[in-house]
Amino acid sequence: MGSTTQRRSRRWPLLLSTRTRLLAAFLILLAFSTVVSTLALRQLLLARVHERVDASLLQEVQELEILASRGRNPQTAEPFGTDVEAIFDTFLGRNVLDAGEAALAFVGGELYRRSPVSGTPFDQRQLSALATIERPRRGTIQADRGDLRYAAVPIIAEGERLGAFVITAEIERERRKVVDSVQVAAGVSVGVLTFASLLAWVIAGRVLAPLRKLCDTARGISDTDLGQRIEVKGHDEVAELGRTLNDMLDRLEGSFASQRAFVSDAGHELRTPITIIRGHLELLGDDPRERAETIEVVTDELDRMSRFVDDLLTLAKAERSDFLRPGPVDLDELTDELLAKVRGLARREWRLESNAAGRIIADRQRVTQAVMNLAHNAVQHTGDDHAIALGSAMCDGEARLWVRDSGPGVPSDQQERIFERFARSGNSVRRAEGAGLGLAIVRAIAEAHGGRVELDSREGMGSVFTVVLPVEQETSEQEELTPA
Repeated sequence: MGSTTQRRSRRWPLLLSTRTRLLAAFLILLAFSTVVSTLALRQLLLARVHERVDASLLQEVQELEILASRGRNPQTAEPFGTDVEAIFDTFLGRNVLDAGEAALAFVGGELYRRSPVSGTPFDQRQLSALATIERPRRGTIQADRGDLRYAAVPIIAEGERLGAFVITAEIERERRKVVDSVQVAAGVSVGVLTFASLLAWVIAGRVLAPLRKLCDTARGISDTDLGQRIEVKGHDEVAELGRTLNDMLDRLEGSFASQRAFVSDAGHELRTPITIIRGHLELLGDDPRERAETIEVVTDELDRMSRFVDDLLTLAKAERSDFLRPGPVDLDELTDELLAKVRGLARREWRLESNAAGRIIADRQRVTQAVMNLAHNAVQHTGDDHAIALGSAMCDGEARLWVRDSGPGVPSDQQERIFERFARSGNSVRRAEGAGLGLAIVRAIAEAHGGRVELDSREGMGSVFTVVLPVEQETSEQEELTPA
């Protein structure tokens, strides 16, 4: 099923592309808005047709009423009075009706006169009803030429009903004008829609061009070639995406490099004891003394492998949220315990430089592990007659635990590197070679507490390794002591 989908994707790349989908969405939205606006425009114009026709009919009726009430007979120069025939003759003779309009005049219930148009849209029953109306009336009737709008009013003079006047207007003519206008507008909209679609296609291509470059770059990246980067221009969202992916590639490249180095170093560290164990087992003879010596060597190498695995697990756990189990720790008690424990590492001149009174929030076991690693590191770089000092201090909202040795020191160009995994000082002579994970574990423990590890060292002058931890809870009684 997956292969079928891939074949379809390759067969129809243009139809499934983001560019096409964006254009389709744009067209659907624009077409929908065009159709809705065209229909709304049509309804609005048709409504205005009725309003305009009614206003024109009302104007004609008002002109007739004004003539009947205020006008004078052109033949006698006297007011019309009840001479309704003269009123109709004068009005229809002087007034020029608009195109599509027609007028009917009724006197005594009979059709007296009509405007010069052929025929009438009303049947005989309708004519009889209009000739005898008592109050104004408006409506719409159907005719051969389409719907007509009419207005009918009675003619009353001196309290006497004298006749009736009816005026009609063709609505269909106005409707056809509206339809023609809407068709022209729709044609223009289609043209604009076509042009806008072509323009949108070009613009979408330009906007999505960085994404295509991004995909091409991503296809060329593999676990063996992480050096390619996306060319970023501008400051829009696509450019920001490119920068974010470049940053991610930087992190991935560093992570892959670190992983490869880690696997290589770990393999090297494990290969040595395995080789030693295999060599001794292959040469194992029947001599009981030789067998005891071989078992001792094999056990020692297995212990070293076990310590190495434990160190790796510690570094792996350092990135987990449950790596620490913090609680209140009395710094002075912790310092005394650490001094008692380091005395068992080797025969050295162990000293206590200072012991701070105060309480911190930390993982007691992890802090002990870090300081013991520093002490073990100092033992490896010193002889039996050398001195190693231990101390603690509270100052500036920080707790400091340090180990000072009188060993060969660390060159300045290696002081940062020695905290990396499997790193060793290049000019040191170790009595017991480790895997190079001890200082990495110290830094991981300090950073997990939100602290850091500091190193003050000069070649031939010894070293001071300091674990700096933030103080989250302090007592009022503190000693502000720093390593001299």
